[in-house]
Amino acid sequence: MLAGAKLQTIIWTSDVDKAEQFYTHILELPFIGISHGALVYSVNGGDLRVSPVPHTEPSPHTVVGFSVTDIRGIVNQLNSRGVEIERFANFPHDKNGILKLPAGDQVAWFRDPDGNLLSVVEYTRVEMT
Repeated sequence: MLAGAKLQTIIWTSDVDKAEQFYTHILELPFIGISHGALVYSVNGGDLRVSPVPHTEPSPHTVVGFSVTDIRGIVNQLNSRGVEIERFANFPHDKNGILKLPAGDQVAWFRDPDGNLLSVVEYTRVEMT
């Protein structure tokens, strides 16, 4: 039914100016425009909508993930732009904050200005079940 639909990911912000600075200038996502007050970015064929709300609470879980081919390079770029990589208790992060999973996939987490938890992940292979 929705297989042909274009995927839109929606996250919340209580400060559009800070969100715009982060997503446009730090993450360098291509800005499409503003739709019904939401900042809209193009992300490899899908849309990321950063929608304003009066108040938002950060989720303890990842709300948006980016699949990348060079996680170390991305983490270095994030660090150079002042983005702090999250480290979670009892997870064996390496010195850069990257977690290597048993199958070889690697993931790192960081937060946007509203505290939304985002991730970058480098998959070693794609498993289809």
